[in-house]
Amino acid sequence: MTPPTLPEPRIIPRSEHPISRANIDREALKVMYRLRDAGHRAYLVGGGVRDLMLGRTPKDFDISTDAHPGELRKLFRNSRIIGKRFRLVQVFYHGGKIIEVSTFRCRSEFEENGGDAVLAQNNTFGTPAEDAFRRDLTINALFYEIENFTVIDYTGGVADLHNRIVRMVGDPERRITRDPVRMLRAIRHAARQGFTVEGETWAAIRANADKLALCPVSRIRDEFMKDLRSGAMREWAKLALASTLFFAILPCYAQRLPGGEDPGFYGRPEAQGNETLALLFRVLDMVDRFCTEGTAVPDEVLFALLLLPWAIAEFDLLRPREQKGGEGYRFTRRLREALDVNLEHLGIKRASKEEITLLLSSLPLFVQHEKDGEWPRWLARKSYFQQALTFYRLYQAAAAGAALPEIAAPEPAPPKAKRRRGGGHRRGARTTAFATTKGGIFGLKK
Repeated sequence: MTPPTLPEPRIIPRSEHPISRANIDREALKVMYRLRDAGHRAYLVGGGVRDLMLGRTPKDFDISTDAHPGELRKLFRNSRIIGKRFRLVQVFYHGGKIIEVSTFRCRSEFEENGGDAVLAQNNTFGTPAEDAFRRDLTINALFYEIENFTVIDYTGGVADLHNRIVRMVGDPERRITRDPVRMLRAIRHAARQGFTVEGETWAAIRANADKLALCPVSRIRDEFMKDLRSGAMREWAKLALASTLFFAILPCYAQRLPGGEDPGFYGRPEAQGNETLALLFRVLDMVDRFCTEGTAVPDEVLFALLLLPWAIAEFDLLRPREQKGGEGYRFTRRLREALDVNLEHLGIKRASKEEITLLLSSLPLFVQHEKDGEWPRWLARKSYFQQALTFYRLYQAAAAGAALPEIAAPEPAPPKAKRRRGGGHRRGARTTAFATTKGGIFGLKK
């Protein structure tokens, strides 16, 4: 079959774009110059070019070239080949810096003409044009080359950057059907950049949100964790709710949050009147502050915060409960069973679900006993006391919309329990996933 003819690129000269070599990582330039001197083409690609065009400092500087992995290994002795689906070469430099170099890939015949199935494995090398059209979004399909300092645009990405639009490369319906994870990437970049999702792309996402379940659990989890730590979760949530992707990832909220086709709906009074949604947005504001301020927080805590508004509504979580007679145990067991059901599709580890359950189920204890004016001795001696108290302070700050510094200070350490004769740990003692110590929240420095 004759491959389709790809359009000629738009070449943006140095005088018409803001990218300067002074803003490109020195090691990335070294890699490109060595490839050029060896007779190969080498372009800065993807998010690095996008960020430079927006006047931002890229997190990564990735390079694509016509050199194959074996040739790259010969050129860069300080490198290794990684990857199964498509092999990449990582070039190592001092200080732990890594520059990833990929060979131009081609669009597979399956990608262009395949049936309604998830994208198959493909390792075929291609041309720069084919590589550009294989990428997910137009704003991530730009190349920068160092020979003439030009930006190469095959897909209209420069215009979309100027117009602040996120657009799928090619036919959105077909591209999403081949790989549904592309939906998550589209709304992530729209949330991070403050862009609008282009109309056809948005319609295809809304029509295919349920297809996310076709993807491997590990891919969904990994992509979602990028969103959770992006620093733009509140804006992400508005887009994810309006597209219904939010409920594909967190089905427990399906009956608790209002629905609206327009992301702007979630900023309006009629939506904000929903108490669960209002608390969710305050929690996400807190999560975003953690990320933007560089505060390291364990995944279990982030998930517990994310699930907190649902748990409060679903289980009347803040109601004090009698701990004697098994009521507390039965409540914790019901909560854990609900978490098993609602987190199964994300592949969360058992130990992590235990920690999330502990954090959520401990809140009624702290609500009840803080009203009494002091922590009972039996609670203060629990091995999980400090971590659960810190989570309770986070809840209080989220509920009140308080600033993060007001809750970062550690509580005084509870009195230590006397060690039983014979040594060892007390039966039933839990190990803690995090602790509040001087130097930062959860004991992890900023």
